[in-house]
Amino acid sequence: MAVAGILNIPKLPLFSSLPLRKQSRPLSISIKASNSQTSTKEEENPSFSSSSSSSSTTTATTFAPPPNFKPPEPKRFAIRPDKTWDIVGAALALFFRLGTGVFVSGYSASLVSEKEIPPGQYSLELGGSKVKETSKIGPRPEKPIEIYEFEGPTNFINTQVREIVAVLDIDVMFYPCPKNGPNFRPKVAQMGGKQQFPYMVDPNTGVAMYESDDIIKYLVEKY
Repeated sequence: MAVAGILNIPKLPLFSSLPLRKQSRPLSISIKASNSQTSTKEEENPSFSSSSSSSSTTTATTFAPPPNFKPPEPKRFAIRPDKTWDIVGAALALFFRLGTGVFVSGYSASLVSEKEIPPGQYSLELGGSKVKETSKIGPRPEKPIEIYEFEGPTNFINTQVREIVAVLDIDVMFYPCPKNGPNFRPKVAQMGGKQQFPYMVDPNTGVAMYESDDIIKYLVEKY
């Protein structure tokens, strides 16, 4: 279809003098797979073609939906009715965790001039000055700590572990393990012998353990 027709541009001599080529059939895309005998020039210049190549070393692969395939109908995001209280209970921890960062060991903040903050370092700016934050943290783990847990309306044990992680300001990879979850729950049973949460793995030391109190004690003593 001509661009002039799409944009409703009046027919001008410039456009009328140019030959317009109509597309006789819809464009189809084929992905070509070639073996190791294909020349280097062909490998460095892959192309899409609507017809198969005449070379015996090249085959065309086409993709089509399965028979009786029906595209899914778009739906608004919604929470399953039986999971509403689980979502609400898990979200409550957010309100208590907003200010946890100020309890980092030895945390302090002060207003300094812009020159004291490196150009590439983020800092909150207030009235022409910048906020400088400092803390007295221990050794940092080279690899993130792995914690397998889940948060629910009454599951405050996992929340305690999350809070001490925020206080210590260490990098942690949290693996969600909801009830009947098919992904990480079986992995915890395989590593530790039972599906109990939280479960911590420290790849820096090889230490792994259950029980939130033991995990908190280990993290505080180590980091």
